[in-house]
Amino acid sequence: MQDYSGEEMEWQLVVDPADAGGRLDAALARAVPVFSRNRIKDLILAGSVTINGATVAEPKYRLKAGEALVLVAPEPVEADPVAQDIPLDVLYEDAHLIVVNKPVGMVVHPAPGSLDGTLVNALLYHCGDSLKGIGGVRRPGIVHRLDKDTSGVMVAAKTEQAHNHLAAQFADHGRTGPLHRAYLAWAWGRTQQARGTVDAPLGRDAANRLKQAVRKDGREAITHYMVEARFGGEGWDITRLRCELETGRTHQIRVHLAHIGHPLVADPVYASGFATKSNRLPEEPRRAVEALGRQALHAALLGFEHPATGEDMAFEAELPDDLRRLETALSPFDLAIVR
Repeated sequence: MQDYSGEEMEWQLVVDPADAGGRLDAALARAVPVFSRNRIKDLILAGSVTINGATVAEPKYRLKAGEALVLVAPEPVEADPVAQDIPLDVLYEDAHLIVVNKPVGMVVHPAPGSLDGTLVNALLYHCGDSLKGIGGVRRPGIVHRLDKDTSGVMVAAKTEQAHNHLAAQFADHGRTGPLHRAYLAWAWGRTQQARGTVDAPLGRDAANRLKQAVRKDGREAITHYMVEARFGGEGWDITRLRCELETGRTHQIRVHLAHIGHPLVADPVYASGFATKSNRLPEEPRRAVEALGRQALHAALLGFEHPATGEDMAFEAELPDDLRRLETALSPFDLAIVR
C-alpha cells in the first residue's frame, strides 16, 4: 500500500477469491483507505479505474476472482492561496527562511474548509517579493506542519535551495543531522517512569479516517518523553512531559500518549474518554482546563542547520496565554517528585 502524497499515484491489486462478488467501490475503499468511500466512487465515475486493462466506471460492478484492478488518482488541484495581512510572531527571518511561533487555531496550509486565514496566506503577505519561488511558484516552502490547535515553532523556506535542504533534514528526523524538535505536553495521569520511549507504528484509524491509530501495518513512529513536573491531588494527576520526536507522523504525540494511557489534557479527539476528569480538579485548574478547548501541546523548540550558512540554529517559542494560565493554575499542586 502506498501513501497518498498529493501527486498522481497508482494502486494495483488482484481480486482475492474472498472478494469475488463484492462491489468494486467497497473493495477499493478497503484497499486504499487514504480515500473515503465517496472519493473512491467519484474516481470510478471519472474513469480512473481499469479492470484487466479496460476502464470500468460503475461503482456497483461485481468483482470476479483474479481480476487485475488499477486505480490512478490524479494530482489534486489546489486553491491558489492569496496573500493576507495576518499578524505573525516572527522569531527569525533572513533571505533564506523564516521562523515563526504559530498561534493556536491557525491552519498551516489552505485546504477544503480552510481556504484562507492560514499560515501560508500570512507568509505570502509578510514575505512578499522575498519569496524566490519553490518549484517555479512564488510561495513559502512548508517542510513540516503543526496541527491547527497546536502552537509553537515552525520554519518555512523562501528559496528552492533552502526548501530542499530543510526538507531533507525533516525527512531524516534528526537521526544523522542536527534537526531537533521538542514539545511540551500536559497529560492525564502519572507516568510510571520518569522517561521512556513509545515505539508504535501509526496509520489511519480503520473506524474513523479523521483519526490516527497504532497499527501493526502502520508507518514507523517513535516518541521519546521525559517528565518535567507532576501535579496532583485527591483523585487526579496531570504530568507535564517534554516529548522529542524521532519520526514526524500526523498526531504522533497525541496518539502515542493516548496509547500508553496518558492522553493529552483537553484533547477533543484522543482523550474523549477522559472528558469528565476535569470535574475532579480543584477550581482553578478545572477552569484552566475547560478554557483550553484544544489539546495541551506546544512545539517549544526547533533546531536545524541553516541551509545556506551551515550554522546550527535553535529557536524557542514561549507558551501561549492559555497554556500559561494552565501552568499557573497547576503550580500550587506541584508534587515536586521530578525536577
